[in-house]
Amino acid sequence: MAEEDYGSFVDWNQMGDLAKSSGPTKVDCKDLKEFKQMARQGYWTKNHKLRAQVYQQLIKSIPCRTVTPDAEVYRDIMGNAGTKKPSSNIPLPDFVDGSPVPHYCLKAEAVASAHQVINCLAGQFPDISHCPSLPAVTSLLLHFSVDEAQCFEHVSRILACNEPGKRLLDQTFLAYESSSMTFGDLANKYCTAAHKLIVATAQDVLEVYSDWQRWVLGDLPFSHVVRVLDVYLVEGYKILYRVAIALLKFYRKNKAGAQGGQGNQQQQDSSKVRADIQSFVKGIASTVTPDKLLEKAFSIRLFSRKEITLLQLTNEKSLQQKGITVKQKRRNVQLALNPDTFSSEIVSAKEMRDIWSWIPERFALCQPQLLFTTSNHGCSLNRFYSHCEGYEPTLLLIRTTDSDVCGAFLTTDWEERKRGGNKLSFFGTGECFVFRMKPEMERYEWVVIRHPELASSIKTQGQEDTAPSEGQNSDGNGLQQPDKPAGELSPFLSARHFNLNSKNTSMFMAGNFDSIIVGGGEGNALYIDSELNHGRTGKCATFDNPPLCAESFQVALLEVWGFQDAMAS
Repeated sequence: MAEEDYGSFVDWNQMGDLAKSSGPTKVDCKDLKEFKQMARQGYWTKNHKLRAQVYQQLIKSIPCRTVTPDAEVYRDIMGNAGTKKPSSNIPLPDFVDGSPVPHYCLKAEAVASAHQVINCLAGQFPDISHCPSLPAVTSLLLHFSVDEAQCFEHVSRILACNEPGKRLLDQTFLAYESSSMTFGDLANKYCTAAHKLIVATAQDVLEVYSDWQRWVLGDLPFSHVVRVLDVYLVEGYKILYRVAIALLKFYRKNKAGAQGGQGNQQQQDSSKVRADIQSFVKGIASTVTPDKLLEKAFSIRLFSRKEITLLQLTNEKSLQQKGITVKQKRRNVQLALNPDTFSSEIVSAKEMRDIWSWIPERFALCQPQLLFTTSNHGCSLNRFYSHCEGYEPTLLLIRTTDSDVCGAFLTTDWEERKRGGNKLSFFGTGECFVFRMKPEMERYEWVVIRHPELASSIKTQGQEDTAPSEGQNSDGNGLQQPDKPAGELSPFLSARHFNLNSKNTSMFMAGNFDSIIVGGGEGNALYIDSELNHGRTGKCATFDNPPLCAESFQVALLEVWGFQDAMAS
């Protein structure tokens, strides 16, 4: 049969329904948008030969560096070895970090062919230092290749992709580790319940999330991962984030069903949680179809590829600043919140650990450092500024005389307030959030995160905000928000990256000589007076939050925490 041209490595007995060819026999499409729609709908899923031809067309269209090894290079290198029976005893390169070649319904000798192809790729791409997903991608493409040489060429083009702003495979530890941090950030924002479950059950959340690519490229059964590959070759890396977040959502639903709810969660060694997720993903076919998985993945409203790329770059920069560019043993940051050494008069170590799980992943290598407390430094706004300036981000904690506890995560140095002159002007980024601890812990993020329709394309002008004076609603006076110096990496979720329907939705933090404010637009999430004694809280447009405690309150205690680099000590 003609299909055998593209299936010589396949063990058809394992393929089940995928072994039957039906449906369309050709794709007559040049338009990328149409291709995208066809990939999502699974236009070519029932015809193995057609799928192979579509993959070949998509991979040949990938922009690559000028000198990219092709099938002829493979044949020249392998020579007579290409005609010999390959051996799976050939060890894989160190850069795959112990990831095995998934069998994916391949013949036993085909797995050995994948070993051979990967080792040849290692010789042609000496710059690769960390690429755990390579065995899975090679195994998948071998499925749809005429021979090893064609598979080699296809994987080479994926590795050599040089389209600006497009990534297909992480090839360094820095890229891989920052992508794990980025996934943690996305999970924190887009599947809060599942993230809360991981925080409650795993000692080291980052360690669990470091497996996210392996869930998709390695653990998913062939029937599911090949549908992911359909879309991945059209849309790129972002689809991997979508599918991994969908898997996390399904995992949480499965755990909730098994436990009859969220009660009685006990924290355990992270390796057990990792193994549990891996086991769930490997057996997902019993509860979730491939189409249902993709439907869930595309129902998640992520930010644009540009915004995710910016977050990835920010995380990479954070790792570089800490000197983490090659694989090393990471300190267990979650356990850095040691009850014996952590001391706050407002929150317990357990509560602080829960708050820590909300912050962006690039600060997870840090531990809390007390910068200011009214019990030691007095109730003075000047002293508040003098102790907090020079630190970003910071965590503001407030306990009221009614014993309510609330606060805010603030991304920008309080010294930034001086750029507005005498005017009370807003600054900060969309990573700021406010929260309350009672009656239950609740976080209120930037409203644009929950409602992306409030923002559209990238802004070219600075965002214009002016803070209200005490007792006034935010109406703004057209003061331009200062830009960062040219060449400095823009912070993720900076308001100037969005066309906002209303400037009231980007009022994050403000301060002057007589007050500090968090959240603006039709009210303030928090207002504290110059004596750090009286405060108000109400609904605001920026965070779309309810009052965080009694609307008018007296401050019993106020603390500000910084983020100390745990790797520096």
